[in-house]
Amino acid sequence: MKRLGVIMGLWLLGTTCFGQSLDDLRKKKESAAEQIRYTNQLLEKVTENQQVTLNKLRLINNQISQRNQLIHTMNDEISLLQTLINDNTLVVEILTADLAEIKKEYAEMVRFAYKNRNAYDQILFFLSAENFNQAYRRFVYVKQYTEYRKKQALLISALQDILARKLVDLENQKQSRRLVMNEKEQERQKLQSEKQQQNSVVQKLQSQQRDLRNKLNQQRQVEQQLEREIQRIIEEEARKAGKTGQSGFALTPEQKLVGANFEQNKRRLPWPVERGVITEQFGVHPHPVLKNVTVRNNGVNIATQPGSKARAVFNGEVSRVFGITGGNMAVIIRHGQYLSVYSNLVDVTVKKGDKVNIRQHIGTVFTDTSDGNKAILKFQIWQESQKLDPEEWLSR
Repeated sequence: MKRLGVIMGLWLLGTTCFGQSLDDLRKKKESAAEQIRYTNQLLEKVTENQQVTLNKLRLINNQISQRNQLIHTMNDEISLLQTLINDNTLVVEILTADLAEIKKEYAEMVRFAYKNRNAYDQILFFLSAENFNQAYRRFVYVKQYTEYRKKQALLISALQDILARKLVDLENQKQSRRLVMNEKEQERQKLQSEKQQQNSVVQKLQSQQRDLRNKLNQQRQVEQQLEREIQRIIEEEARKAGKTGQSGFALTPEQKLVGANFEQNKRRLPWPVERGVITEQFGVHPHPVLKNVTVRNNGVNIATQPGSKARAVFNGEVSRVFGITGGNMAVIIRHGQYLSVYSNLVDVTVKKGDKVNIRQHIGTVFTDTSDGNKAILKFQIWQESQKLDPEEWLSR
């Protein structure tokens, strides 16, 4: 019985932990599936004019990455379900063995009680005692024995109920595992199809290498113009700070508070568009088509629906609104010692000096109808002169 109590305690603890882990995995799986659905919507927009574009390739690459993440999560779910099945199978075996043992013990007690069911025998048992104390002890023994029989009967009933539920749970877990394995196979087939599509697009784009190099040069010029404007802000702030003998940005108490609040919201900032997928990440990485060519991104590129609004990721003050040759409009918002930068905008609705609130619309993401209905917001975060990876700041 002591062993049974320990096993039941461990089973209850394990069930709770596994339940939480399965919930987490299923939420993660649904999130990846939702990202894939949204990327499909963007791909449908891009495919409307039948053009093969670099943006289309990046969306397919994103879709493949999300599909791989989905399959990886499914593998984790399958593994966790198998562990749960193994553990519950062991619990069922132990419960079955203990139930059989208790039933055997109970049957022996019933047979003994049947043999001594005559009231005369019980009276004789009491009267044959050597003294009153022994007779009383025999009376207490008979009473405790009767109560123990009742408890054993209740325990058998309770164990039977638990065992029945565990057998149902076990079958449900096996069924869940089979379903996830079937889903995984379907996702694997979709992944193979997407990789074939990826190879086809890459081959077509390789015939456009001169055009791709020209676009890459234009992109670098846009990035340089944007970086120069940011450097101007940094230099202006350095001059202000120099007059007061400080280093870094010269901040008022209110700006210091905004900066501190901004930092406290790391990994919780809202996205600069209502919905989107990151098609180009922060830092230096290989060009998706051109061999031996690297791309440097000071932020992230976020693909979104045509006509989407850009919005401030936090409360702040507009430091710059300016045009970029070949890159439409850009807005820089200051949050204490932090800057958030939004470029490739049209119809900007804010101006320098405006106070903005979190999620406030600041303009519309430009849609390039000549390039497969591409709508890309370029988004950066700086801490004074240091470039930061926006993915480490945005909520997931």
